[in-house]
Amino acid sequence: MARAELDKQPTDVRRMFDAVARRYDVTNDVLSLGQDRRWRRDVIEAVDPQPGERVLDLAAGTGTSSQPFADRGAVVVPCDFSLGMLQVGKRARPALPFTAGDGTRLPFADATFDAVTISFGLRNIVDPAAGLAEMLRVTRPGGRLVVCEFSHPTWAPFRTVYIEYLMRALPPIARAVSSSPDAYVYLAESIRAWPDQRRLADQVAAAGWRSPEWRNLSGGIVALHRATR
Repeated sequence: MARAELDKQPTDVRRMFDAVARRYDVTNDVLSLGQDRRWRRDVIEAVDPQPGERVLDLAAGTGTSSQPFADRGAVVVPCDFSLGMLQVGKRARPALPFTAGDGTRLPFADATFDAVTISFGLRNIVDPAAGLAEMLRVTRPGGRLVVCEFSHPTWAPFRTVYIEYLMRALPPIARAVSSSPDAYVYLAESIRAWPDQRRLADQVAAAGWRSPEWRNLSGGIVALHRATR
């Protein structure tokens, strides 16, 4: 694929993530200037996993976001539709039960999980509304949803600088550190096209989740949305 397109054909997106799997975690650390570690900690605190709870970590990639749930005593299931990501993750974290699954057709029974979380993956699901509905289906009544996703900086001057970084600086940096730099052109374009904080909260509510709210991280570069089943 010469260039990632925004129509998000599942086969193309899956192939793209397969291609970046080997250096995915390193590249994310570089491109986010180390902020991704803080964002992962914020997700853990928002989910607040309790020992023995079942947590679905959707779009888990190599399991970097999943391991902290297991460290807290939760039963975490890392799920992703990229086999390349899952293979890299299984080699690094063999104790985790990596599971292949499409976000619009999750391979789990109704009301399986106490919490469902997805970090930087809802944007890549071909139909985000269907993905949110599937997450609702597999969550038990009273369970919780945490979505961590790129969003819109709240301070207008910084928003302009940020967009310039996405479109001008990010692709050259990605070419230097990534195994598939074209994927990061897709990343920049998909972030620009993604709805802002309130519109995403509205989509979460429309899928059937109760009391959606959000908290801005890093000035709104990322937003943490929470809701209950």
